[in-house]
Amino acid sequence: MRKEKTIDFQIKWAWHSISRMYNAYAARHDTTMAVGYVLLNIDIENGTPATKIAPLLGMEPRSLVRMLKNLEEKGLITREVSETDKRFVRIMLTDLGKEKREIAREGVISFNTMIRDKIPLDKLVTFFEVIKDINRLVEDENQKLKAGELDEPEL
Repeated sequence: MRKEKTIDFQIKWAWHSISRMYNAYAARHDTTMAVGYVLLNIDIENGTPATKIAPLLGMEPRSLVRMLKNLEEKGLITREVSETDKRFVRIMLTDLGKEKREIAREGVISFNTMIRDKIPLDKLVTFFEVIKDINRLVEDENQKLKAGELDEPEL
């Protein structure tokens, strides 16, 4: 089977194209797509518990620790430790973090507007249905693999 005919290749290829576009946009604002993605997942008013951010992003907590440290060093976030439970840390956006978050938000809106303007609604509805089904099937396979029910995915 040619790689261009596989579903995973098409998904990965599309995501890499989108990622390159977002990174080019972000670079004009002295940031990266990854930073923008993290900032978009932090509640702008109340902050977000540090333990909730990695699951929101589909990241491993270890990777997020480095990213948060980097964001803190750049002055985009602060960490607020709970008075009552020192283990509880809430990530808050600084004014600069809010500015960069808004830039990332504008980039996402611009991309989505461009896609919606150029691809008919019926095709987008089908795309969302299919990608949702793919995600569900992959998650089901992951659960079976974790539970030891499968030696390898049912392909």
